[in-house]
Amino acid sequence: MKIIGISASPRGSKSQTLKLVQAALDGAKSAGAQTELVDVCKLKIEFCNACQVCFKTGACSKKDDFQGLYDRILSSDGMVLGSPNYFRSVTAQMKTLIDRMADAVHCQLFTGKYCCNVASAGHGYEQVTDYLNGIMINFGAFVTGSTGASMSEGPQAVEEAEKKAFQLGKSLAEDIKGKRDYISQREMQEENRQYFMNLVKRNKAEWEHEYEYWNKLNWK
Repeated sequence: MKIIGISASPRGSKSQTLKLVQAALDGAKSAGAQTELVDVCKLKIEFCNACQVCFKTGACSKKDDFQGLYDRILSSDGMVLGSPNYFRSVTAQMKTLIDRMADAVHCQLFTGKYCCNVASAGHGYEQVTDYLNGIMINFGAFVTGSTGASMSEGPQAVEEAEKKAFQLGKSLAEDIKGKRDYISQREMQEENRQYFMNLVKRNKAEWEHEYEYWNKLNWK
């Protein structure tokens, strides 16, 4: 059982978000998971330019650190995503990573994976965790849950959030082991899956890789 944690805070070792991602990974590790922590801000990942080469070939045309991280994400059973909330959303580094995974959403490549999301904020970390929860469901993954820390609540906020993140990571590992079914999320995933299958069918002449992918799955 492999779980990868991705922190998208540019503050490095001083990051409160990084602490929460690590706490979740520690919880997952205590439940038997093999874990990896990635500081995405230390990687060179360029902006997506919507060239759609990945739709056609299954590989990104850009030569940077994205593909190596993407391969590890796809080979994982679970993910912990973390971002601070600076301006009502994830950081630019997290959004860039998400934008580069367009092929994953079209092919629903996170199907069968589980994730949890963490965030820190001056106030209102839920703006980020709600966003990440929605993104992961849209990509096909189940969301175990989310937590975070609002600095306006005082220095104890991070300590309490770390405890919650640890338990969340433990629950994530248990979900993976038990293959937990979140019925309401699955209903949304099934709707998304049908939408993206139809989208790929309409663009089969240009999106050869994605059409072949769904064809191998017999469009199910």
